[in-house]
Amino acid sequence: MCGIVGIWRLKGASGDSDVGAIARKMGHAIRRRGPDGEDVWADAEAGIGLAHQRLSIIDLSDAGRQPMASSCGRFVIAYNGELYNTQEIRTQLESRGRNFRGHSDTEAIVEACAEFGVEDAVARMRGMFAFALWDKRRRQLTLCRDRLGIKPLYWTMAGDQLIFGSELKALLASGQIDPDVNRKSLTTYLRYGYVPGEESIWRDIKKLRPGSFLTFGADGASRETVYWSAKTVALNGISQRGADGRSDAEQLDTLEALLSDTVSRHMISDVSIGAFLSGGVDSSLVAALMQKNSDRAIKTFTIAFNENAFNEAEHARAVADHIGSDHTEMAVTEKDARDIVPSLPDIFDEPLGDPSQIPTYLLSKLTRQHVTVALSGDGGDEFFAGYERYARAQSLAQLTRGARAPLARLAASGVRLLPVKSWDKVLKGTSLSDKYEMSGDRLHKLADVLHGRQADLYRGMLSAWPDADDIVIDGGGGYDAHCDEDIAGAFPDFLDYMQHMDIVTYLPEDILMKVDRASMAVSLESRVPLLDHLVAEHAWSLPQSSKRRDGTAKWALREVLYRHVPKSIIDRPKMGFAAPVDHWLRGELRDWAEDLLSEKRLREEGYFKPDAIRKCWRDHLDGSRNFRFQLWAVLMFQAWRAEYARPQSAQDPLRAAG
Repeated sequence: MCGIVGIWRLKGASGDSDVGAIARKMGHAIRRRGPDGEDVWADAEAGIGLAHQRLSIIDLSDAGRQPMASSCGRFVIAYNGELYNTQEIRTQLESRGRNFRGHSDTEAIVEACAEFGVEDAVARMRGMFAFALWDKRRRQLTLCRDRLGIKPLYWTMAGDQLIFGSELKALLASGQIDPDVNRKSLTTYLRYGYVPGEESIWRDIKKLRPGSFLTFGADGASRETVYWSAKTVALNGISQRGADGRSDAEQLDTLEALLSDTVSRHMISDVSIGAFLSGGVDSSLVAALMQKNSDRAIKTFTIAFNENAFNEAEHARAVADHIGSDHTEMAVTEKDARDIVPSLPDIFDEPLGDPSQIPTYLLSKLTRQHVTVALSGDGGDEFFAGYERYARAQSLAQLTRGARAPLARLAASGVRLLPVKSWDKVLKGTSLSDKYEMSGDRLHKLADVLHGRQADLYRGMLSAWPDADDIVIDGGGGYDAHCDEDIAGAFPDFLDYMQHMDIVTYLPEDILMKVDRASMAVSLESRVPLLDHLVAEHAWSLPQSSKRRDGTAKWALREVLYRHVPKSIIDRPKMGFAAPVDHWLRGELRDWAEDLLSEKRLREEGYFKPDAIRKCWRDHLDGSRNFRFQLWAVLMFQAWRAEYARPQSAQDPLRAAG
């Protein structure tokens, strides 16, 4: 696990600055990702410089240093990530005459690319990765990202310069770009709490899409290759369901064997290793399988909140006691939250409206005091249908089918007779409004669902600010891959569609981004065995009854877990890994929030229309509504803007619209 950066002047050498020096400066900006060493490789004539920040995990010797050249001398790689089938790839390469100097996975990758070509090489790779590969002979640069987007990679073209890196701050550190906030991205961010797809919060800076690589030639032309399609994998898996006629017991045996092998592979390390443990199904299963594959007590880590509604520490302790792990626990207070909040923009690099970023960082910090690598349970909810919103959405979607469909459409037409604001007045003070936070906008979204638009249901369930385009100035409607009805129509079941959309949007841009930044901020490698692509492909082939059965979510994962941990320890309502920011905003964080949300500040900065935000803040403070997610999204942008972005007056006619 490391940090990579680079700059390539496509027209070759330039006399005004040194690409190697620029690459080194970019690497320094993300030093926390790799504090164990830094190296730069440059070819002044070709105009390219690559830099690498090393967190030593496999092959701690100099043979593992990067950027690394292939044995034939043609290719140079800068790589971030971890492979879990290095030995298999090495064996294939050695049989073809390739020689190795060390045992790092980096060397296996660069030799595989040299021997097989990039597309064939990445098809053989099992792991998480983002890398840049320079072909000296062709003067060609390839940027590649793993299948599910576990490791990040950003890039931009600044004139004839290609600039890229593991984090946005590295690109800014090049001094070659003058970025502006992408207001369409801001609208999308306010709606969902993250920016999905290939866009970033900065205009003109892109994210490389998961499962793809981009090849750039000296003529400036680029070619994207999708080597692993999440949609194709999902539909192929769905088409195979039930084809093998396996019983439940046989399905569970196969799943357990696959998960056990995957977790074992993820435990390969030349440094100390442990696991995040919340006491929930996913992290408990990963920890239990780690202990099964270890001849000594593994190390597990959890954090505890004072607020019982958010505290899973006692459950984690019970799991740790049962499997016999060496367990460490830390209590988190409001002061801990307050102390870390000013650092969040720097840690997360771009705004993230997920309040669990705080406990994720604090857990990573605690874990790094004891180990260098930690396994997590991320991915279980998405691939094994763990979110409760899946059950709610399925119930609503069923209203649009069969004999009930005409009545549903009639009800939808009735709802739409009244505009949103009129429904807000009707609902105000009712049990629907108080208990379920029902609003006119939500009723209209429900009406869309009753008309049969499944994509609108998905979008509505994930939207913190459904009316974000009315709040962001010059927001342009945002980027809305969440409501593509053509994608929804490709899936035979609404649950399949929701899982797929979470996997290509929420998972990489919220969950994985959060874990990557939080762990890398403390130089901790976080691994996600449930997101091994073979596990992902297998999960799609399982019938939905193996995921949700008799009201139980993640049925198959639970049944495998019960083979290692008693059901009585695990069986309880899902809590999720959250933080009580609703209370903190009324307490320790109130002054900080009030400053960022002041009407004067919002108007002067020129990104938001303040009326809706100020009302939301007042309603939250008086306790009439719980707007923690809506407010946290705004606050995280405001805090990020204060550190990175220029204020832009709403009256400035020269302001770019994004």
